[in-house]
Amino acid sequence: MNEILFFSHLFIVMLFVLISLKLGKEAVIASIAIQAILANLFVIKQISWFGFEITCSDVFAIGSIFSLNLLREYFGLEIAKKAIWVSFFAMIFFTVMSQIHLFYLPSAFDTTHSAFLQILTPTPRLLLASLATFMIVQQLDIKLFGFLKKNLSVSFWMRNAICVTITQLLDTILFSFLGLFSLVTCLTDIILVSYFVKIVIIALLAPLTACVKWLIPQTPRDSHDISL
Repeated sequence: MNEILFFSHLFIVMLFVLISLKLGKEAVIASIAIQAILANLFVIKQISWFGFEITCSDVFAIGSIFSLNLLREYFGLEIAKKAIWVSFFAMIFFTVMSQIHLFYLPSAFDTTHSAFLQILTPTPRLLLASLATFMIVQQLDIKLFGFLKKNLSVSFWMRNAICVTITQLLDTILFSFLGLFSLVTCLTDIILVSYFVKIVIIALLAPLTACVKWLIPQTPRDSHDISL
């Protein structure tokens, strides 16, 4: 059940990413920020996937990098950098609000405070781990994607696949050690299986990525990416 649900989840995320691209750069930026928040909120839930223990937020890591590369391809480097800082701000805002939420004393009739406490208490640590990982990985993705576009004559889907393969290895290792150490049962499973899952997803997404330029043509006003 989890395996089917996972790939269905991925399909839905990719569908919304493409819809956001059709709506414009503001929608893509918003989708990246939302995925960053959801990834931090859902990462502490462990699931069994083909017999391994993983978290169910890997979909958002792939989705956010895919969205960022679409921004870079369609709207240019500066817009992609802006998306990183918008996501950075959104994650900080979410963390501050979540901790204020926990400070409220529940009434005698409340039945949800204990659940909020369990879910949101690790949020500051996860935020610090996520912010450090997010900034490093996204900056690497921006530079690597730009380098490949400028120096190698490869298609968008190939650039995206190379970038995601490299950046998600770094993302998986960094965030697992900084954010999940002592919070999950088997960190080794999380790292190895999460990265394997991401590689499988990259392969499955290749046909979709190759068709993006055909599905959503790049208009002249979109084409202003001139430098790294």
